[in-house]
Amino acid sequence: MDMTPDTLRDAAPRSLCTDCGVSRMADPGACGAACQFIAPDYPRLERQVHGRDAAHAGDEAFFGVTQAMYRAAMVQPRDGAQWTGITTSLAADLLRRGAVDAVLACVPDAEDRWAPVPAILTEPDDLRRARGMRMGYAPLLAALEPAIAAGHRRVAVVGIPCQVYALRAIEAQLGLERLYVIGTPCSDNTTTANFHDFLGRLTDRPDEVTYLEFRADFHVELRFRDHSRRLIPFLKLPISDLPDDFFPLTCRTCVDYTNRLADITVGYMAGEGEQWLIVRNARGAEMLAGLGDAVQLAAPGSRGKRRSSVAGFIANTRLAAGGLPLRRMPDWLRPVMGWLMPRIGPKGLEFARARVEMKAAESILHLRRAAPAKMKNMIPGHVWRIAAPYDLTPQAGEQKDDGTP
Repeated sequence: MDMTPDTLRDAAPRSLCTDCGVSRMADPGACGAACQFIAPDYPRLERQVHGRDAAHAGDEAFFGVTQAMYRAAMVQPRDGAQWTGITTSLAADLLRRGAVDAVLACVPDAEDRWAPVPAILTEPDDLRRARGMRMGYAPLLAALEPAIAAGHRRVAVVGIPCQVYALRAIEAQLGLERLYVIGTPCSDNTTTANFHDFLGRLTDRPDEVTYLEFRADFHVELRFRDHSRRLIPFLKLPISDLPDDFFPLTCRTCVDYTNRLADITVGYMAGEGEQWLIVRNARGAEMLAGLGDAVQLAAPGSRGKRRSSVAGFIANTRLAAGGLPLRRMPDWLRPVMGWLMPRIGPKGLEFARARVEMKAAESILHLRRAAPAKMKNMIPGHVWRIAAPYDLTPQAGEQKDDGTP
């Protein structure tokens, strides 16, 4: 069952909102306690979900509570998957073995393959429709009430961090017998219309693009209907030509890149060309075990140094004065740097740490400029700790009076 505009309530107006779907539920006032962009409490919810909050040192300080971490790929990649299909394979397996009777995930809009539409999926083969990347806002959690009304009490949700935070905040009120959460990292979402504009800046064949991915080797990969491919170095992307509001303030101030409240996070940042799994608790371990020999696992690697890359990003973000980071450089230097970055830049876990540090710094700097009064409530302790090595520390009024980390 797809949640079309005809079956969705209107979203309640909110100043900072990614339309996770809570405002479209029977009690839109639940946003006050559920929203990541009001007063997130990660330690409390980590204890609720994982049994403990994340350590303040080591990789848990960057990535959240971790039971195990892997570089991974499906032995037989799934057709139409963004990488090899681990996320949808996990969800399909839950349905296949009867652990859940419904999966809430996003599928393509019937008229626009890039636009996400929330759906209630009840057959393993339905997960084929959820493969691949979409860009835009999807009120995924608005599917919870129809799913429960249909009698589904054992549910899996495939969501991005702002959706998962809100889900965990209202989980106790849902009356579910069992909930599995498969999370994907997320940053810099935008509207589907903006994404189409971005595609048009990358290629003169935007309508033929079937796949886009920001890869860990500092390239964007485009695939086309005729099976041709194109790799574009990050430094040649037209980021600095985009309007300042291309990425909304919410996404520029996200405090959870790695989906810390999911049972298992499936991303790419530390995958070095494969996928990156963070198993966070027993439910995550159960889901991964369900794939058995269909998934190959290895320890993630880590190479290079991130410090200069992160410091340069922070300097550019400051210069951008609230807009997008300035990434202009002389045209003659672009191919040189584009060649160097994949060879000398951070890789594996070091790349993932760099991206998390960049996101933390970006959140602080953009909120400091655009909404300083919100900082003491919106920025949790783990973000301040991640940014501290770059001299980004709380100024007067930016942290709760009790100094709560």
